[in-house]
Amino acid sequence: MQTATVLAAVLIVVGTLGVLIPVLPGTLLCVAGVLLWSATTCGATAWSIFGGSVVLALVGWTCKYLLPGRRLSSAGVPRATTLVGTVCAIVGFFVIPYVGLALGFVIGVYVAEHARLRDAVAARRATAAAVRAVLMSVGIELSTATAIAVLWVCGLLLTR
Repeated sequence: MQTATVLAAVLIVVGTLGVLIPVLPGTLLCVAGVLLWSATTCGATAWSIFGGSVVLALVGWTCKYLLPGRRLSSAGVPRATTLVGTVCAIVGFFVIPYVGLALGFVIGVYVAEHARLRDAVAARRATAAAVRAVLMSVGIELSTATAIAVLWVCGLLLTR
């Protein structure tokens, strides 16, 4: 097996796992793996697979940022609350690595909504909506990375 193909596989696997590990740019690593494979394999099929992976990544990134935001808006969670949650997530990531990212986001959204609404039940509802939106975002990115991996495997089989 070619060294570049093995390295591409490693990038794709790490990229797919990277969706769940906040430090790694998951989908981008998957696309980079396909690019490496396409550049070393050459041929129309390999470059078509790369083009398809770029399209999948662009669609995934677009959906990842648009759909959860719409869900939050429909739940009545303002963008300012999401911004506070994001800032708290970043701070939480450095205070408590990995776990702090999610914990910081949840606490940030809850505190912002509680301060805005002055109602603990409504703040919990808004926080639950924000958590569902984040899970949707992760699910979209994980689906995108998996689709890129499957597309790459198909390309691998087609070029053999």
